[in-house]
Amino acid sequence: MPEVRSPTVRRRELGALLRALRNQQGLTVEQAADQLLCSPSKVSRMETGHGAATPRDIRDLCNLYDVTDQAERDRLMTLAREGKGQGWWQPYDLEFGIYVGLEAEAVVISGFQSSVVPGLLQTADYARAGHEGAMPRFSPDQIEKRIEAKLTRQRILTQDNPPRFAAVLDEAALHREIGGRSAMALQLARILEMSALPNVTVQVLPYEVGAHPAVESNFTLLELPNPTPGVVFVEGLIGSTYLERVEDLTRYREIFDRLQTIALDQKSSADLIAKILRTYKEGLAAAL
Repeated sequence: MPEVRSPTVRRRELGALLRALRNQQGLTVEQAADQLLCSPSKVSRMETGHGAATPRDIRDLCNLYDVTDQAERDRLMTLAREGKGQGWWQPYDLEFGIYVGLEAEAVVISGFQSSVVPGLLQTADYARAGHEGAMPRFSPDQIEKRIEAKLTRQRILTQDNPPRFAAVLDEAALHREIGGRSAMALQLARILEMSALPNVTVQVLPYEVGAHPAVESNFTLLELPNPTPGVVFVEGLIGSTYLERVEDLTRYREIFDRLQTIALDQKSSADLIAKILRTYKEGLAAAL
């Protein structure tokens, strides 16, 4: 597994610390920016992790926020330096590179998918078929690069000290034949294999549940190491959104808890997946 010192998470951790220091001094973003002779947007971007801080920025902020402890100043400098590093995923030029950078160090990953298998559980054939059906269409080389990146991402589930991963799947994701019966049989077998891991929980939301809180949404909730704040990643056809407000995190945690409550438990989910897997195998046998 590649080194998972994610520069994305380092920037967010640094930002959380800088925000806390500013608040301790009773300063607004605008007041801090005025003292630093920079724009408020620069201070805000450093605090949200969307902008990289330079050593000079850290020096000036430490002076402004009365950070006199050398160990604390060194810690902030180290985070700023690591925040400018390159993650293993960056050469792949992924459109969701920010997400991968956050996922790389998440301690808990919780997600709901309404129509497809989550990326961390996908087989190469299933992922390939998904890309081939997408718009705009990637070239074969681009598709293979994205599959390689996805398979690399999946190693976090089996690494030392892996994150806890909990997925709720709508039953529709198990029936939608992405890649055909053979690919689906392998895909469902893969879900069963991964769901047997102690850090992985897979639950199925059966058709008979009817309406539920996420019926028109797909999302992933990433819990990050303290003091880095968590993030909700909401997927959409024309783009994806990162929600970071405390109230958004609380709302999506409540929604995910509700989905887990109304979904089949893990054993019943595995039984249903195995049942659908048998139908794919029977269909393949009948076609011979």
